Amino acid sequence: MSFELFKRAYCGQTVLVTGCSGFKGSWLSVWLHTLGARVVGYALQPPTEPSMFRACSLDNHIISMEADICDDVALTEVFKTYKPDIVFHLAAQPLVRYSYLQPKETFETNVMGTVNVLEAARNTGTVKSIVVITTDKCYENREWVYGYRETDPIGGYDPYSASKGCAELVVSAFRNSFLMSRGIGLASARAGNVIGGGDWAVDRLLPDFVRAVVDNKPIRIRNPLATRPWQHVLEPLSGYLLLGALLLAEPKKYSSAWNFGPRDTDVLPVEEILRLAIAEWGAGRVEKEAGKQPHEATLLKLDISKAEVYLRWHPVFSCREAIKRTVEWYKKYYEEFSSDMFLFTVEQIREYEHVLQLRS
Repeated sequence: MSFELFKRAYCGQTVLVTGCSGFKGSWLSVWLHTLGARVVGYALQPPTEPSMFRACSLDNHIISMEADICDDVALTEVFKTYKPDIVFHLAAQPLVRYSYLQPKETFETNVMGTVNVLEAARNTGTVKSIVVITTDKCYENREWVYGYRETDPIGGYDPYSASKGCAELVVSAFRNSFLMSRGIGLASARAGNVIGGGDWAVDRLLPDFVRAVVDNKPIRIRNPLATRPWQHVLEPLSGYLLLGALLLAEPKKYSSAWNFGPRDTDVLPVEEILRLAIAEWGAGRVEKEAGKQPHEATLLKLDISKAEVYLRWHPVFSCREAIKRTVEWYKKYYEEFSSDMFLFTVEQIREYEHVLQLRS
């Protein structure tokens, strides 16, 4: 995996990022900006305050359009106006427990939002490469002890997981029916649980931990033994960028589904993640939530062999390193209020790129 490939692929390109105001979308937008891309962001207002988008003053660095992914008229107009070369589709309703409260909104956003993006892309005439980000939860979870492969059945117990499984089917249909014959690359990317500075979403482990520490309250957890494929946000983003670049060169070869996850040794239970985070921050305490909770998978991990072999993509950070850098970002934000979080985010990206260079 070569950082030079990223610069060659994205410098001077117009890249549309849906969901740019979200956690991963903000990190991706910063990275693309540093690579010399003309970044056009399309999203609703940041879903939380504080937010990564506001902390980094991203509207000063990218073209930012505030609109709903379900508004196909507004979305089509953005495609026509800015004529993107590459599209990263991250806009979504991303929370499992919220999907139980708002199933209709979840399906509309995650399924029809994807349809709207792909329909606008195929009718624009400039798009050459599209990466649709779904989730590791799109698989029919059988609580296997081994990782899910891209050929395993799509499913979903809860509305969120089911909606992402549906989005995968949408991607496959558009690829086969419209885009492949026109030489437009379309791939889906399935990543595990990402951590990193700037995430303040509710019902996510590290953001809940940070809020609890800052407020001097215990962190309440639902299932301490649940395991997830934890990874720093820059890990899957490097996979998305690599995939988008390769789709430009060889769309037929790389137009398929891809898993981006950590090594098996970094698939850790919730209680271990919190133990490491508390040790890194130097503060924090844990309480188990009482009462019955909505269903969530207990055991979940991805097989990343396909990406390792065919993309030559590999995880760079251990889970411990990911937690260290995550805590560093939040402590910078909370302890140095005048600090420029955009520059600090770029600094963390540069450090990651340096490690990529050393290991490529």
